[in-house]
Amino acid sequence: MDIHMEPLFGAGIWHFGQYVDRYATDGYGPPVSTLEAIDRAGQVGSLSVVDLTYPFAPADLPVADVADALKRNNLRAIAITPEIYTRTFVKGAFTNPDAAVRRQAIELISAGAEVGRELGVDYIKLWPGQDGWDYPFQADYAEIWKYSVEGVRELATTFPDLKFAIEYKPREPRNRMVFSGVARTLLAIEEMGQPNVGILLDFGHSLYGGESPADAAQLAISRGRLFAIDVNDNFRGWDDDMVVGSVHLTETFEFFYTLRQLGWEGIWQLDQFPFREDQVQAARDGIDVMRAIYRAIDLVDHEALKAAQQAQDALAAQRLIRRALLSTLPE
Repeated sequence: MDIHMEPLFGAGIWHFGQYVDRYATDGYGPPVSTLEAIDRAGQVGSLSVVDLTYPFAPADLPVADVADALKRNNLRAIAITPEIYTRTFVKGAFTNPDAAVRRQAIELISAGAEVGRELGVDYIKLWPGQDGWDYPFQADYAEIWKYSVEGVRELATTFPDLKFAIEYKPREPRNRMVFSGVARTLLAIEEMGQPNVGILLDFGHSLYGGESPADAAQLAISRGRLFAIDVNDNFRGWDDDMVVGSVHLTETFEFFYTLRQLGWEGIWQLDQFPFREDQVQAARDGIDVMRAIYRAIDLVDHEALKAAQQAQDALAAQRLIRRALLSTLPE
């Protein structure tokens, strides 16, 4: 990445929507339409792209209206995320025991892919949160693995001009998800055998799954499969989707440093859920932290850090990182 060119920043459109959990079932605020959410994203001022969930809200919203809203807010749709994790797919999308529901999931994703083509997106994101199991002996593991691999492979071969990015996560809403970690997801992608299938690495999911996000990134990059990233933070016990760098600032820095060192030049994208915070300000704060990290990368003594890492000298490495990172945080 050219050190003189700041990365582009993006956000999932849900960052600006309505939040619901199992306690506040009436929602943390009123429902938000797709157009309203796009207009809120436009208020941030530093966003270039958004990831749009599909179907839109309302479901009959014309694609042309979405395109117009993006244009007036100087935004571009980077991705479409089909909602294959709703009540319809409570027993799974790719892995549902009912073949008709599995087909419904494929058709929904396919419809989203067609919309993605119209909007010129970079990829279709697959987050099959309902694909997995909750109890021992509930599922035939070989069968649901086969369903998952075959379902994504079918989409990739049907839309060879589009990329499909699998967002893995260890659990939630299922107690165990099929695509639960970076290694398992890479194994599935290898079995699919399609060049247009890769990974969307969610920093918080990687933390939550007990991974080192920087290590997960290098694994995906080493196989040419890191298509996109989402960034947030959490306390590692749950997918809290907090503001970037609010808990694991050093690991966040290591994550972006690794991306730079390995030549990955994608968009730095927010996946935050500001349940009780101002949505626009939360996005601005997350971007401020990412900008500080971007500047700090250029301040690292790379040769000294390399020497410290080769010696596995943790204290020397930490001193170098603190010196660079703490000098760049905005007031």
